[in-house]
Amino acid sequence: MMSISLNEVTAFVEANIGGFHERRILSLEKLELNQILKRKNPYLFRAKNILTAPDLVRGLLDAHLSSQEEAIFGEFLEQLAIFVCGKVYSGKKSVATGIDLEFSKDDAVYLVSIKSGPNWGNSSQIAKMIESFKRAQRILRTNNPKSKMVAVNGCCYGKDSNPDKGDYLKLCGQEFWTFISGNNMLFIEIIEPLGYRAKERNDEFNSAYIRIINRFTLKFLEDFCFNGDIDWERLVRFNSESNVVIKE
Repeated sequence: MMSISLNEVTAFVEANIGGFHERRILSLEKLELNQILKRKNPYLFRAKNILTAPDLVRGLLDAHLSSQEEAIFGEFLEQLAIFVCGKVYSGKKSVATGIDLEFSKDDAVYLVSIKSGPNWGNSSQIAKMIESFKRAQRILRTNNPKSKMVAVNGCCYGKDSNPDKGDYLKLCGQEFWTFISGNNMLFIEIIEPLGYRAKERNDEFNSAYIRIINRFTLKFLEDFCFNGDIDWERLVRFNSESNVVIKE
């Protein structure tokens, strides 16, 4: 077991966090209003009594960005976790399908599927992860039949009071970062480097965000409003009307 310094973590974050911010802006600039309108629930916005085009557009965009940012930042945290584990336990990105990290410690081989937080999937997604663990274990045992192999679902934040799930361990937040680094305070120490140039990056993002809000609002007014009011029928038809004629 080696160790990793906070300076090494900081250097990695500063060299790579820019990619997260750039992908945020790129995902924003590539958006089209009609794409979002087709994906979101128009009935929800009607039930919330949203009456103005700017409010509806902002609600649509914020809902979209929330899920996008979670996914993009989750990928960055996965890279950070692999970097940390690589320094401490010579961990590496696994070549096995569905497995993110592979490393050895305490006479065991650990196969890790990394997620952002503890509430990441439904029962079918969890079953798929378990199958990925079992498949990877079968493959690795062909060359290492006597190796002890442990499957781990590592979550970068959150808690789970029952980590032993039978087929795998679920380690969240402090437990996960301690598990891959040997440092039980790393989960706190990484928060400061993550703010590197955050204000500058967010100013750039907000400029792009405002441009998108204005552009989308103009298009929404042109396409889905009548006499200044939202045309809910037109909006619902655009979102949900079938193009297939069903014969009785």
